[in-house]
Amino acid sequence: MISAITHMTRLIRAAFVFAREGVFGSVDPSLVPPPGQLALKLARLVERRGTKHGPRIARALTRMGPAYLKLGQFLATRPDVVGVIMARDLESLQDRLPPFPQDEAEAAIATSLERPLKDIFASFGPPVAAASIAQVHRGEVLRDGIRKSVAVKVLRPNVAARFRRDLSDFFFVAHKAEAYSAEARRLRLIEVINTMSRSVAMEMDLRLEAAALSEMAENTRDDPDFRVPTVDWDRTTHNVLTMEWIDGIALNDHKRLAESQVDLPDLGRKIIQSFLRHALRDGFFHADMHPGNLFLDDAGRLVAVDFGIMGRLGMKERRFLAEILLGFITRDYRRVAEVHFEAGYVPAHHSVENFAQAIRAIGEPIHNRTAEEISMARLLTLLLEVTGLFDMTTRPELILLQKTMVVVEGVARGFDPKLDIWKIADPVVREWIERNLGPIGRVQGALAGTGDIARVLMRLPEIAERSVKVLEQLETMTREGIRLSPESIAAMGRSEGRKNRWRTVAMWIIAATFIGILIAVRNL
Repeated sequence: MISAITHMTRLIRAAFVFAREGVFGSVDPSLVPPPGQLALKLARLVERRGTKHGPRIARALTRMGPAYLKLGQFLATRPDVVGVIMARDLESLQDRLPPFPQDEAEAAIATSLERPLKDIFASFGPPVAAASIAQVHRGEVLRDGIRKSVAVKVLRPNVAARFRRDLSDFFFVAHKAEAYSAEARRLRLIEVINTMSRSVAMEMDLRLEAAALSEMAENTRDDPDFRVPTVDWDRTTHNVLTMEWIDGIALNDHKRLAESQVDLPDLGRKIIQSFLRHALRDGFFHADMHPGNLFLDDAGRLVAVDFGIMGRLGMKERRFLAEILLGFITRDYRRVAEVHFEAGYVPAHHSVENFAQAIRAIGEPIHNRTAEEISMARLLTLLLEVTGLFDMTTRPELILLQKTMVVVEGVARGFDPKLDIWKIADPVVREWIERNLGPIGRVQGALAGTGDIARVLMRLPEIAERSVKVLEQLETMTREGIRLSPESIAAMGRSEGRKNRWRTVAMWIIAATFIGILIAVRNL
């Protein structure tokens, strides 16, 4: 009960901040049940003046601190949860915070690497960028008597404890929502927060970001148009990541790109093809490819930085993506529908024909437009919206892929408005399909399937033994029934009583808070 009151107190504070920033003014009252409509009216009474315009949700999340800022960025990748309009608003959310003091950064590095700073770096400059989890400094190291520039990423002090506290509030809300809302259960809100929690945990261990850099370096070592910075493992720990400093042109620096006479249409091609290679060929892609995270080096290669958010696709998801793209290109809508059913994304009780009809409604308008008007990202967005009508279970990895593709396609079209994304994507998609779905791919798949069957056969004795035990337990339960001890029954009664008491207390706290808000407003 005490834990519940603690959660409610912090959430009421968050609700007050959202109300002050005018967030609830963007909610359509007709979509809210009657008790919620009253709460909306009360919330509108405490709005600050001048909140009718501008990024209200972004201001509120920034005021609430790093965890809420990260939640907003994460929900921007989940339009299936927050809706398309709010997801677009959240996309403008900038993960930029004031830097923490230089002496704290230097102390954190020395403690983490267990050496004085002067023994680690030949020079160590002030922060050049600061975000909710970490900030970046420029430094220099001595290698063979030569000074080399490096980027040093340092975690914010005590950031882990702050995130743990706020994430516990998010889990509290998700559990309560799923307990009372069928829509919340369909959207799997607990799994949404779980996914975010895992993502944040990985971002707060900089060794994992270094490992992502290393893995992508191996995947792309033969790519002519793409590379990643080299990790300095000797100066990397849980709290510190040291890597090669990139002196290229940032893709958001349009002035330098113009002065360097960069072939902008070719740059757009590199962006699209690199992303698709990573997603289809490797099943491992950079999921935050905005222009500030991409550079063009002296050799004309793309260089990506900031590997805190990465996406993965299994072979099933990659086949799903490739067959969908091919199905839309060839207008084979029934095959696109069948792929959804084969992957288990759409429940079997739905009609393949009806689903194919819905997909046709998305695909046919494509063939009446010129190539530069066709958006692959928009197509996937519409596809995911339609699948909601057919009870398609939320697939976080596909949502992340779709949102990343929106960003990547937007960046590429910024350099070439007439970019024919289908023509550029065709060689990458076709190569993957021929390799994995053609004769060679089928042979490899059959060999892999043989290996799976062999592993199952080896485990048959263990499976049989467990099956016998389960059957014996079922037989005992059928014969004797399920028995609960008096202690178990009493404990269940006490638990239910505690739930009812905390719900009553929580309602009184909320009511008292809103009464206090009204009194405060009247006294203004």
